[in-house]
Amino acid sequence: MSPLSAGVLQFLALIAALGLAYRPLGDHMARVYSSEKHYRPEKWIYKAIGADPSTQMRWPAYLRGVLAFSAVGVLFLYGLQRLQGVLPGSLGFSSIDPDQAFNTAASFVSNTNWQSYAGEQAMGHVVQTGGLAVQNFVSAAVGMAVAVALVRGFARSRTGELGNFWADLVRGTVRILLPLSVIGAVVLVACGVIQNFAGIHEVGQFTGGTRQWNGGAVASQEVIKELGTNGGGYFNANSAHPFENPTPFSNLFEVFLILLVPFALTRTFGRMVGNVRQGYAILATAGVIWLGFTALMMWTEFAHHGPALQAAGGAMEGKETRFGVGASAIFSVATTLTSTGAVDSFHSSFTGLGGGIQLLGMQLGEIAPGGVGSGLYGLLIMAVIAVFLAGLMVGRTPEYLGKKIGTREIKLAACYILVTPALVLGFTAAAMALPTPATSMANPGAHGFSEILYAYTSGANNNGSAFAGLNADTQWFNTTIGLAMLLGRFLPMVFVLALAGSLAEQNPVPETAGTLRTDKPLYAGLLVAAIVVVTGLTYFPALALGPLAEGLAS
Repeated sequence: MSPLSAGVLQFLALIAALGLAYRPLGDHMARVYSSEKHYRPEKWIYKAIGADPSTQMRWPAYLRGVLAFSAVGVLFLYGLQRLQGVLPGSLGFSSIDPDQAFNTAASFVSNTNWQSYAGEQAMGHVVQTGGLAVQNFVSAAVGMAVAVALVRGFARSRTGELGNFWADLVRGTVRILLPLSVIGAVVLVACGVIQNFAGIHEVGQFTGGTRQWNGGAVASQEVIKELGTNGGGYFNANSAHPFENPTPFSNLFEVFLILLVPFALTRTFGRMVGNVRQGYAILATAGVIWLGFTALMMWTEFAHHGPALQAAGGAMEGKETRFGVGASAIFSVATTLTSTGAVDSFHSSFTGLGGGIQLLGMQLGEIAPGGVGSGLYGLLIMAVIAVFLAGLMVGRTPEYLGKKIGTREIKLAACYILVTPALVLGFTAAAMALPTPATSMANPGAHGFSEILYAYTSGANNNGSAFAGLNADTQWFNTTIGLAMLLGRFLPMVFVLALAGSLAEQNPVPETAGTLRTDKPLYAGLLVAAIVVVTGLTYFPALALGPLAEGLAS
């Protein structure tokens, strides 16, 4: 079987698995977020944190809960890293430097999981399991809670109440992420992913002697890293490391975990607004973009230009021989079209156009299907923009799901889509203009520019994957990427929740013959076009200086 055929078959198997899980998981999540019942362990948590889960919150109160919880998470994770040197289970590692501790705390709390350190050489068991793995759960649950709040904004009328943040946070963690993670971790252990608390030990025979590796609770962290679209690896090689991802099956299973919840949330959206066809329209939008990007990535990486690529059957540089070109292309697209950041290959070694596809996937806003929660609310913001554009074309006041999209709503949506590009392009320009940051580039010219553009795109979009080749462990990059991650995560949430509150206060608008049907293929096509055009107009000049220039020159 040719490498291309193997890649296509894996992709078809992935689609089938996602299709089987879509309806039951989506329906389950809709029941979780609509339930009035509180389980006993959940009541213990509410009592411990002093929260009343039955209290309904308007959007400012909901936002305060999100920000307060996340701020405490940053402080806790920062302190844990700074105290690592005196904590048990540190494996002899010293405390993390202040700038790197800030960067890592901001990274994991913002669901980015950008890493400017080698995990097996810097973090002990306590920080990895008690700090980073915990944030993998709760940061994902925060994103899901904000998405559900926006869905309630569409579903509710004549009220500004969006639910209770603490109840949404706890339910998302206890009823959705934890059970799925337990099942997924068992599968990964069966595949050969390690799960222990072993210390540093020597492994195998290598050129020049043996190598030292530490063990760890890798399977339990790996599963939520993918399921929660987090992405931070226990080891520096991330999902290219055999302790994290040992077999082709585990590789495909990890891609399945990455896409599972974001795709299923479109079903949850349809159920909660009382029209599953609306969920199918959003699913179709995300699915078309995902299919298109995967096909393009396979084409660029399998294109045989030159004898080396012909002999290897594709662009094999930087790709694991265990997985090959096809599986690496599928993983790469999945991780950059979501806010995951996990990698099973060296993104800097992809072809010039392949690197451009990775960048563009993040710059779309990671909405195909996007991160856990963040992908859904990003898609819904773009849905608002699309109906506004349609309204301009036909001269009608735009409506979506029975809600008018007026001046306030479109301003909030516009602010949402402007925040991330401003952070990405602003920080990239500053890094290229100043003399010191540019010295961190491993490559000159277009590829070097792509390294810096990729770093800030990954940080501000809360992706976390690295193009590599860039020495990001400097005070400049640790600080500025840390700021980009925090601002890129929480500023958009302000506009999302404000929009949700505005929508929830409206009276429902009755559907008429002139109402745009947003559950039809025509609208899904308009939404895809709006996403691509808005992103293209925003980022094309920067892409032309980096991956496009490199790809056309090769």
